[in-house]
Amino acid sequence: MTDGQRIPVIIDCDTGVDDALALLFAVRHPALDVRAITCVAGNTDVDGVVRNTLTVLEVAGAGDIPVARGAERPLIEPVRTARHVHGQDGMGDLGLPAPTRVPVDVDAVTLLRREILASPRPVTLIPMAPLTNIALLLRTHPEVTRNIERIVFMGGAVATGNATPVAEFNVWHDPEAAAVLLTAGVPITMYGLDVFKKVLVSAGEVERLRSSAEPSLRMAGELLAHRDPATSGDPTPTGGLGDAGAVCAVVDPKGLTTERLPVEVVLAPGPARGQTIVDRRPRLGESEIHEGMREQPLVEVALDVDVERYVNLYLETV
Repeated sequence: MTDGQRIPVIIDCDTGVDDALALLFAVRHPALDVRAITCVAGNTDVDGVVRNTLTVLEVAGAGDIPVARGAERPLIEPVRTARHVHGQDGMGDLGLPAPTRVPVDVDAVTLLRREILASPRPVTLIPMAPLTNIALLLRTHPEVTRNIERIVFMGGAVATGNATPVAEFNVWHDPEAAAVLLTAGVPITMYGLDVFKKVLVSAGEVERLRSSAEPSLRMAGELLAHRDPATSGDPTPTGGLGDAGAVCAVVDPKGLTTERLPVEVVLAPGPARGQTIVDRRPRLGESEIHEGMREQPLVEVALDVDVERYVNLYLETV
């Protein structure tokens, strides 16, 4: 909480398993004022994302938060979902009932512009998905940046990717959109795979949540227990908070170790497309010396995370 006031946030998501965990946290934490949620294709198709988002809000007993349907495909690439990770419904195939809530009757970009400009305090954007909606917003309505405090996005990687050896899924899904975001002209924090993969909830806590009589706690437990088929043989059945860690970072930024570094996205075709190149060199390289300075945006890049701090924050909140 800043100056005793709640932080106005807007979440852009592709609600799958970990986005749902993030939403459960965001609507429960007293420091956050969730002004809107926008949906984009990613973990599943965009209509599935809208359905999943509304379902989570309903189970959580959240207030009347406007939810809007956004881009159904990336700017250039075809849509490439992650149902093989998140299940056919994008929510671990838990068989959740269809929501009775409905989305608003405007598109995601319109809702983003409206809520950002209407906020009495500058908004923090939390994109946890391919960045198509955010890129369309920034290119269509650049005036919104005057009322954006900062952007904390889950995406990218300093070291190893997951969609490819070097590219993280959200950036790989729409590299051009990620490149637009990095030039937004507002403070940006990159919560990438380097910290994303570290924040794990113990098996005992997962089972405690699963056995709860409270529907939203039970949902959190079932989502944490969902296993990516590629890692289903993992002998340590902990649950990863995933995207929820990025929302924890908005509430408690001191849990992250960051460094302000130049970041750029590889847009060229080939095996490196979608990679976030994070320049950690302590001195100028040969290309800069001989060809002039590169003008890359500086981003607060998360390099480490206090795992216990964020796990406790999440569990105490939900």
